[in-house]
Amino acid sequence: MKCPYCGNLDNKVIDSRLNKDATITRRRRSCLSCDQRFTTYERLEVMMPVLVKKDGRREPWDRQKIVVGLEKACEKRPVSRDAIDQFVDEIEHKLQDLGAKEVPSKVIGEWVMEALSALDEVAYVRFASVYRQFKDVNEFMDELKNLLETREREFPE
Repeated sequence: MKCPYCGNLDNKVIDSRLNKDATITRRRRSCLSCDQRFTTYERLEVMMPVLVKKDGRREPWDRQKIVVGLEKACEKRPVSRDAIDQFVDEIEHKLQDLGAKEVPSKVIGEWVMEALSALDEVAYVRFASVYRQFKDVNEFMDELKNLLETREREFPE
């Protein structure tokens, strides 16, 4: 591992820890040249399916793209970064369980919409407004009505 401070390749691991799901290893390292400390993360690389976009283009799975979209939707909401990471982990597990080489991006968008409505309704509406590309206020209102109806079915008073 290259030291981010001096570029030296010689370092030693001071501490290693697994995250709660045992899917990521966090390593605390010390450079043998400049004595600076830094942290690295190791994640198992799994072959993810290629996403087929609406226009037929194919893109490789990009975890960061989903994270950024969720961060924007959850901005100034009581949703932690850990919750977002866990959310994306669940989507990745679903993708792996599918076992397909290609998946329509619409499938992932629907998974996000479904789970986001349970996580935070305001974030759901924000995400939906971009994902569904509402053409006017009426489409936006229809989505809100659907959200309220779903909520009433799941949580009757």
